[in-house]
Amino acid sequence: KSTTLNTICGLMHPREGEIYFEGKAIDHAPPHEIVHLGIAQVPEGRKIFNRLTVLENLYIGAYTRTDKAGMKSDLEWVFGLFPRLKERARQVGGTLSGGEQQMLAMGRALMARPRVLLLDEPSMGLAPILVQSIFDIIRDISGKGITILLVEQNANMALSVASRAYVLKTGRIVLAGDAETVRKDPQ
Repeated sequence: KSTTLNTICGLMHPREGEIYFEGKAIDHAPPHEIVHLGIAQVPEGRKIFNRLTVLENLYIGAYTRTDKAGMKSDLEWVFGLFPRLKERARQVGGTLSGGEQQMLAMGRALMARPRVLLLDEPSMGLAPILVQSIFDIIRDISGKGITILLVEQNANMALSVASRAYVLKTGRIVLAGDAETVRKDPQ
């Protein structure tokens, strides 16, 4: 599942097949071009820049952008989604809790102003109360018209925010359909 997301983002190349986004083949495009097209990823394990501040991490997410007013507006939107990040804007990222680092990784990806957001295991290692909070924010992001491709082991939480679902077993799709149908399937 993570390999699929990494391949979409250009970090890996497919062994077979092609990846298209908005009618354009992207399977051999470099990652920075894929971000520029409107696809951003929140990787498994967060992978923030530990020695940079929260604010520096967020601005790294906007590295392909030149619209300063839009970046400032998006920063305020991210701070609205994750008020804790605003409180800790000058704090070094590596000193944040796991939940705060997950928020930072999501905020960093959102600063790219993606049309498609790839989320890889956003609930991994988080306390249950934080998991609920992260999924509420995923709903909010989706409500803003951003398409989300979510890889998540917590099937019930994933299905609570999904419109479509695909269940993979050893790299193969074994079940697919709208989220409610998949939720009710005894498999």
